[in-house]
Amino acid sequence: MRRRALLQGLVALLPAAAGASSLLASSRQAFALGGTLPALNQSAPDFDLAGIAPAAGGEAVPTRLNLADFQGKWLVLYFYPRDFTGGCTIEARGFQKDLASFRAANAAVVGVSADDAESHADFCSSEGLAFPLLSDPAGTVSRAYGSWIAPFSQRHTFLIDPSGILRSTWVAVRPSGHSAEVLTSLRELQAS
Repeated sequence: MRRRALLQGLVALLPAAAGASSLLASSRQAFALGGTLPALNQSAPDFDLAGIAPAAGGEAVPTRLNLADFQGKWLVLYFYPRDFTGGCTIEARGFQKDLASFRAANAAVVGVSADDAESHADFCSSEGLAFPLLSDPAGTVSRAYGSWIAPFSQRHTFLIDPSGILRSTWVAVRPSGHSAEVLTSLRELQAS
């Protein structure tokens, strides 16, 4: 009897839930686990973060990068929770594997997490990463991109065109194969 009442209550909620979901779907603002996402085809949120970048000898050196540094290039800005975790390592390895293809397409790859520069340097060294990793310990930039649930950045990726316009967004990314997915989208956008 109790189970039946519970089921009837849930069935009664279905029309209201459908109405709420269609209202959310028609909204101009997109939401994801981590906050409000920046709007597509608008200027990407600016950032200015310290981190590490690979040097010629393979060592990681301190750097500070902002959105203007990528003027005239495509930018793959990907947020991830932690260095050295399983999914984050798979994702970073994927971007590293495809890095030459991104560079050939006039695109830079940059990772962002709450980890400090020392952790990033160790991660780059351990995985042979040849692209910058930036530190966002307070989540300021991650929040601007709707990618923050303290104390971690969420696994979201953003493709920004050479004029600083946000062209594609991926949320709740599955690490395996993600780099190839972004590369395909980049090529399609460049061809259009």
